[in-house]
Amino acid sequence: MEYFDLVTEDDSRIIGRAGRDECHGNPALIHRAVRIMVFHPDGRLLLQKRSRNKKVQGGKWDAAVGGHVSSGEEIFEAMKRELEEEIGITLEKGEDLIPFYAIKVRNDFESENITCCRLTHAGPFTMQEEEVEDLQFFSLPELREKLTRTPEIFTPLLLRELQEHILL
Repeated sequence: MEYFDLVTEDDSRIIGRAGRDECHGNPALIHRAVRIMVFHPDGRLLLQKRSRNKKVQGGKWDAAVGGHVSSGEEIFEAMKRELEEEIGITLEKGEDLIPFYAIKVRNDFESENITCCRLTHAGPFTMQEEEVEDLQFFSLPELREKLTRTPEIFTPLLLRELQEHILL
């Protein structure tokens, strides 16, 4: 079973530990997650299309990399692990990851404190086929148009991130 550290609202302290299934379904259990926005050197943003088999938001476009921080794991280690698992990128040094923003997700399903970094990388990438259906770079003007015309193709979290942090 996978366990997550439970943290305070402001993310300053670990106050316990709970299993993934317990955290997902109990929004009182605040846990940590990570996301990485991968930009091509030309400025385009890499997105992943979540597998249709995913329980949550299957078939929708999302950040290229995202996942939970396991109990006892450091945030940077979680980012390195998720990069390798989801798109096949191995990082040797942390300076490749640039802090981007922190965001809190609170809904009826879960409560997450998310740390997001940005990475510039042109590929090649290797998809984790069980979780990722497609990987594609999008220009920022293209994302603005899709946000206006077909917002339903994005996960609610990515919609929020595009509006609040990326397409300003």
